Amino acid sequence: MRNVAPITTARFTMRPLQRSDTAALFPTLSDEEQCQYLTRPAFDSEEELWGWLAEPGWNGRSWIAEDATGAVVGRFVAVPGHAAGIEEVGYITCIDRQGEGIASECTHALIERLFAEDARKITAEVDTRNMASIALLERLGFTREAHLREHDVTHIGLCDVYWYGLLASSRVEGG
Repeated sequence: MRNVAPITTARFTMRPLQRSDTAALFPTLSDEEQCQYLTRPAFDSEEELWGWLAEPGWNGRSWIAEDATGAVVGRFVAVPGHAAGIEEVGYITCIDRQGEGIASECTHALIERLFAEDARKITAEVDTRNMASIALLERLGFTREAHLREHDVTHIGLCDVYWYGLLASSRVEGG
């Protein structure tokens, strides 16, 4: 895993992933409904989840968002894209904290960090049926750039995906 510098928002601290975070993420990532838009099925054990979270060959960065009490509320990732200056983001909010604006606040802060690190474009790939994620990306200023039909083969079959992009050059200050 690559080096992850902390990010602070108004309500959360985003810090590097730790082994102990597995227990907090497991209720969400072991739930079939919560995992329907992942490319893999829900996890059967914390050990299996940790193996996925800490995959040695993965070249992305992972932040764990905590609230003021230290409770884990979500996971946020950035993965290098196909060219220098491009990063793909991903996010999941813990099942018991959904609907509180966590994904919006923390993804916005992650975007700001990536642009400050000289990213020129941030992308996100989303299952076309994932309306909550689509709405979030559009609120954050992403533009739908492509509709890729039958693009992913997942645990629920062939899935269409939308590809979203956010350019540093097209952002409004204060985003």
